[in-house]
Amino acid sequence: MKRFLMISFFVFLSVLAVSAQMENTAELQRTEVKKLESMVGQWKGSGWIQQGAKRETFTGTENVQRKLDGLALLVEGKFTNPEGKIIHETLAVLSFDAKVKNFRFRTYLASGMSGEHDLKVVADGYEWGFQSPMGTIRYTIKTANDVWFEIGEFSKDGKTWVKFFEMKLDRIK
Repeated sequence: MKRFLMISFFVFLSVLAVSAQMENTAELQRTEVKKLESMVGQWKGSGWIQQGAKRETFTGTENVQRKLDGLALLVEGKFTNPEGKIIHETLAVLSFDAKVKNFRFRTYLASGMSGEHDLKVVADGYEWGFQSPMGTIRYTIKTANDVWFEIGEFSKDGKTWVKFFEMKLDRIK
């Protein structure tokens, strides 16, 4: 009986320690995700994308919501060309990975493509990107004064960048 009580006591202490560690991790994640707060809201606007020689204009919305009591942001975007054809539809989750101490940006496109990328908080916004077979793609997002301004750039060598995407959205909510 004495052995059972000692084992129970150690199990209880272990559960308390794990619970406290989980709460500390969740609090760190919430604190870090607050750095992305300027993205939260409903946004509407227009932009353009250049794919090869073809430049296409679009209008659309981004809806960014806090989820899981502030542990993550859910981003939903839908953009159409002037004829109403969807040219870009996305779902993404932004969160903070406490183990590696950086933001993760998980993206899912209507085309079936998906990815997991690092997102950096920079002086006046956010930056994320990825490697493609032809080079590096990076996106820079600035949110200030209820305006979301984003550009996409491509580089073959990591030094010379060419803009292929630009979008300006206004906060509507």
